[in-house]
Amino acid sequence: MNPFRQYVSDYARLTRDARTLSLGNLSAPHRPAPSANAPVALIFAPHPDDECIMGAWPLRLLREAGLRVVNVAVTLGSNRERRAGRWEELQAACGWLGFGLELSTAGGLEKINPQTRKASPDLWRGAVQVIAGILERQRPSLVFFPHELDANSTHRGTYYLVMDALQAMPGEFACQVVETEYWAAHPQPNVMVESSLDEVADLMAALSLHVGEVKRNPYHVGLPAWMQDNVRRGAELVGGQGGAAPDYAFATLYRLSRWAQGGRQEVEGGQRLIGVSDNPAELLA
Repeated sequence: MNPFRQYVSDYARLTRDARTLSLGNLSAPHRPAPSANAPVALIFAPHPDDECIMGAWPLRLLREAGLRVVNVAVTLGSNRERRAGRWEELQAACGWLGFGLELSTAGGLEKINPQTRKASPDLWRGAVQVIAGILERQRPSLVFFPHELDANSTHRGTYYLVMDALQAMPGEFACQVVETEYWAAHPQPNVMVESSLDEVADLMAALSLHVGEVKRNPYHVGLPAWMQDNVRRGAELVGGQGGAAPDYAFATLYRLSRWAQGGRQEVEGGQRLIGVSDNPAELLA
């Protein structure tokens, strides 16, 4: 008898059961607000829901290090009829996590993809100015956004949008830069952040508040499995090939660098594995 058969059966059953949990019936708990003078972390989310998927490290920075996390909704998706609903869902999700929220521009930016950058320079320039204005006003200590090869055109467009906006900032502007992943793995992650059971549950709950999206595709149910697989990858790609894997159940991978003197600089050395007992802000000093 295969000893893993019951494990696989239980796993499938739990996944099916999770799909039956009610959606949209969560009331955000009261959470203490960070100081108005706290350092700011900006999440540049290509779509409503990305703030949850890339949000493991920001969530820990908010809860453990007191940073003020603000999600910038770059777009509200391509379906115009769903934009009002997606904005309402996004407010609920950010409220659940305790993230601040800012919309890039009324209705969200349009056509944020690499093709627009090449073929419509005036439209692209205007979008870059919007993001540069947010950077100038917020003066973040770090920014989160998708990596260059994330396999979604708006994710890739958001990468170029934020990088072009950073390039447009004054020379003295500096911040940490954190590239995220989802639709395609980052080829060179250098930070693995562990999440506790409560944090994964909160990210999953917030993702479930994007009701219109998860009704058609219950990807919120798959979030724990994705974060489990990140531990497998991160053990080799971040921890080092052939080494012992850390005893993490869930984690998210990122690529950390620094923007200073008008360009991106690699961050050498320092802690790369951030467990639940570690300071999530240590690498940002």
